[in-house]
Amino acid sequence: MSGIPSKDEIISAHERIKNHIHRTPVLTSKQLNEIYGCSLYFKCENMQKVGAFKFRGAANSVLSLDDSELTKGVATHSSGNHAAALALAAKSANVKAYIVMPRTAPSIKKKAVEGYGAEIIYCEPTLQAREETLNEVIAETGAAFIHPYNNYAVIAGQSTAAKEIYEVIPDLDYLITPVGGGGLLSGSSLSTKYFSPGTKVIGAEPEGADDAYRSFRDAKIYPSINPDTICDGLLTSLCEKTFEIITRNVSEIITVDDSNIIAAMRNIWERMKIIVEPSAAVTLAVIGNNKEKFAGKKAALILSGGNVDLDNLPWSKLER
Repeated sequence: MSGIPSKDEIISAHERIKNHIHRTPVLTSKQLNEIYGCSLYFKCENMQKVGAFKFRGAANSVLSLDDSELTKGVATHSSGNHAAALALAAKSANVKAYIVMPRTAPSIKKKAVEGYGAEIIYCEPTLQAREETLNEVIAETGAAFIHPYNNYAVIAGQSTAAKEIYEVIPDLDYLITPVGGGGLLSGSSLSTKYFSPGTKVIGAEPEGADDAYRSFRDAKIYPSINPDTICDGLLTSLCEKTFEIITRNVSEIITVDDSNIIAAMRNIWERMKIIVEPSAAVTLAVIGNNKEKFAGKKAALILSGGNVDLDNLPWSKLER
């Protein structure tokens, strides 16, 4: 895919991956609606294969490669969910996957990648180390690089989550998604443009990793430098592809602090009885911090993932 995905290309991507992904449910909670004062619709990508929306983009990117590209396998660098997603997508296509991961990646995500049969190459936890190690792997293997978000086929795959929302919930006032590298937010904004143009799209970001907020505000990309947040899936910065789409199609990016993210995460666990990771709960935290803005409105929230270290839950630390 050579340019920003068109409406037809998103429809084609959805058709391409529909037999490989879960069509995840859209859940509601009367209790949460009452607590937050609006009508909330939760797109449960925590129930997607590999426990995250990332499988949509990985599946579309792998299935879009031709046979000559697939023979040498695929490769990427990722701290977690994209790594697992590409590993499973490659396994499903019967091709080799090489995953460069920082040594500090959550253990649950390392185990997932290993479980899907990918080869992990560890590096130091810096973007430079990730990119240099990946370049060495590609030079040695000839594998096709599948970037976690700076890839139009990946963006088209991620866009299908929002497309599915609009197929079941009409007349939404808002769609809120987390933003790290911007693959989900950019893809969701494209689906909104094509399938629900009256809906406003908002990016949700932790205050301790607010590079997307500042980039959107100042119309230039700021790198993510020393991010400090519990949201380990939102530590990367926007890229040229996602930034261009986001600046054209997103209404605003709103930041929230980690304490509010943890509170929202606990509300989802307790009231909805589902597991989400902090990077997913940031969307509900935005609602909680801006109740007047969303009062009486219809808002869909993409719960981006549910990969949590159950031995290290955030509220356990607060209670000790």
